[in-house]
Amino acid sequence: MARPKKETPQEPLEKQLWSAADKLRKNLDAADYKHVVLGLIFLKYISDSFESLRAQLLEGKGEFEGADPEDRDEYKAKNVFFVPQPARWNWLRDNAKKPDIGVLVDAAMDAIEKDNPALKGVLPKVYARDNLDPATLGALIDLVSGIALGDAKARSADVLGHVFEYFLGEFALAEGKKGGQFYTPRSIVELLVAMLEPFKGRVMDPCCGSGGMFVQSEKFVREHRGRIRDISIYGQESNQTTWRLAKMNLAIRGIESSQVKWNNEGSFLKDALKDVRADYILANPPFNDSDWSGDQLRKDARWQYGTPPAGSANFAWLQHFAFHLAPAGQAGIVLAKGALTSKTNGEGEIRRRMIEDGNLIDCIVNLPAKLFLNTQIPAALWFLARDRTNHRFRNRSGEILFIDARNMGTLINRRTRVLTPEDIQTISDTYHNWRNVDGEYEDVKGFCASVPLSEVAAKDYVLTPGRYVGLPDEEDDFDFAERFASLEKEFAAQLEEEKKLNAAILESLGKVKI
Repeated sequence: MARPKKETPQEPLEKQLWSAADKLRKNLDAADYKHVVLGLIFLKYISDSFESLRAQLLEGKGEFEGADPEDRDEYKAKNVFFVPQPARWNWLRDNAKKPDIGVLVDAAMDAIEKDNPALKGVLPKVYARDNLDPATLGALIDLVSGIALGDAKARSADVLGHVFEYFLGEFALAEGKKGGQFYTPRSIVELLVAMLEPFKGRVMDPCCGSGGMFVQSEKFVREHRGRIRDISIYGQESNQTTWRLAKMNLAIRGIESSQVKWNNEGSFLKDALKDVRADYILANPPFNDSDWSGDQLRKDARWQYGTPPAGSANFAWLQHFAFHLAPAGQAGIVLAKGALTSKTNGEGEIRRRMIEDGNLIDCIVNLPAKLFLNTQIPAALWFLARDRTNHRFRNRSGEILFIDARNMGTLINRRTRVLTPEDIQTISDTYHNWRNVDGEYEDVKGFCASVPLSEVAAKDYVLTPGRYVGLPDEEDDFDFAERFASLEKEFAAQLEEEKKLNAAILESLGKVKI
């Protein structure tokens, strides 16, 4: 009797698509291929959205009675991009096998930008280059054509947005160190958002990369049944290529991004959002950046707690974020762990003043290693609050919460670790229970401690969580004799197995004729 075939679980759609797209990459660098693939996914998204609304306009029922399907204002009113005829996906798909398909896609991108000023300078025009052969591009168009095929508009947007985000993360992994310049690993972004809970108000990221902080904030609002219009986003990014990715990433989620600026001089030299005071700041600035023009900014008004050293921007970023916080604003920031302890070039004094004079530091989270794509430098999260006596939460102005999450996370490959949803829940619940008026918080040895400022001062304002949370309690029910007997039995079994293997090897060698 034949054995029933074992069913192989099917991989999620985004993984299947990534595998197929990666095979087509051939010799193209991931950094170049990223713009080819993500641009096509974006084009498919706006074309699907356009066609869905156009069908309703053609039908002319209800609110669309008497509407003109070729009137651009009809699409603008519904926050849908107008897609001219030579840029519509179905037309490109039908011409995908032509040798000049690259020229046609570049022309489509140009035509969309001309009809939609919000996308001016955003879309990639890389499809007619010599390093991309028409057959590969045609196969990619076929692949993207299958995404969300037959789904309703809302579902289609969700699927394409999800695929875009997944591909962004995979490209960051493929690019290694360079990938970290435009992408913050998703589990870190999820943790920052879960901790701050940005339900309502202005959300800012002054070094926004590809916009992951904004996308996750929008997801958080939707998942908690909030109104997406209750948050507004403000960002700037110095790298134009990365800024383009951010604009597409936000547009595909339907997030308004007029206040996400390309600023080639950077947030320090030319603060494009200098008048904005944010309710939430989420950011992952470059670690220990020595090329931040600190020498030109010695007397800047933002340095309320001391002039940061020209050789490292860590405390410039912290004070830049503090400067932009609204009166009850909060911030969650990723920084190199060295900023918790450094005392050179005035950094220790700035940290002391942020604690004593500013009463800004609410919580520090020590992160596990290998979470980042572009660096092995250990990192920590800083949570700042402009008013720690405020109204929504309990008064915690005389203490700081320390969380040591070094032992959390799961390895997904030899070099990369992620925080699991359970890890994120545990860390954010700990913070909320400590912060909230009705929270049930207790110190846990080896994991978390609420520490009075007097103790922080006694430790010379060093903020490493390991110094405060102590060591975990030993297991009370640990039985040494029982454990030793178990190990002894395991070792004996392994010796026996080794003996059998050696005998088998000798027998096989004996059959070899020389």
